[in-house]
Amino acid sequence: MKLAVYDMAGKEVSSYEIDPAELAPTINRQLLHDAVVMYQANLRQGTFRTKTRGEVAGSTRKLYRQKGTGNARAGARRSGTRRGGGHIFAKRPRDFGWRMPRKALRAATRMALAARVADGEVCLVQGFAFDAPKTSQMAGALAALGLAGNTVLVSSDRHDENLWKSARNIEGVSVTPVADLNALTILSPRKIVMTTAALDAFRQTVASRASGAASQE
Repeated sequence: MKLAVYDMAGKEVSSYEIDPAELAPTINRQLLHDAVVMYQANLRQGTFRTKTRGEVAGSTRKLYRQKGTGNARAGARRSGTRRGGGHIFAKRPRDFGWRMPRKALRAATRMALAARVADGEVCLVQGFAFDAPKTSQMAGALAALGLAGNTVLVSSDRHDENLWKSARNIEGVSVTPVADLNALTILSPRKIVMTTAALDAFRQTVASRASGAASQE
């Protein structure tokens, strides 16, 4: 399939030939789901903590006798069934993180990008040229590409300080070098803007890993 290549003014300047099957022959939805859940779980801090009835301040004296008052049975005021009491199932700090095999994560990244390319959700640009950080220029470029107001992932072939600083204050826009892409960053935004150099670098990485795996066999 052919993808149109635009400049920063939103004008089509060339085309780019790519076959999504080159990145991933098949799309495994379960693998993509597992990878996204793993990345989201690893983002959780798990630093919460609540008190049990043994940790809440207060007397342990029984509030009133068991029978004869006409009230429901009651124990101490620190009971978890009373307001101000401790939590019955108190939360404790924990680590939510877990890890999938590296080959599976790499396959999920390839599948995610292949799916976005096949669905026409990747916009290719010739490149971003910023002499200095300029948010207005970046916002203008996104508007010219018809992406204003959308959540957008901008990916370049390497870290560009001026590009990152130009986009960091735009709501819903994130900048990630192609080497740092994963299934979550690719699938989260509504649209992806990639430079042709970034897509070339991604394809080259896929090809080199495939040839390395073939040579090992």
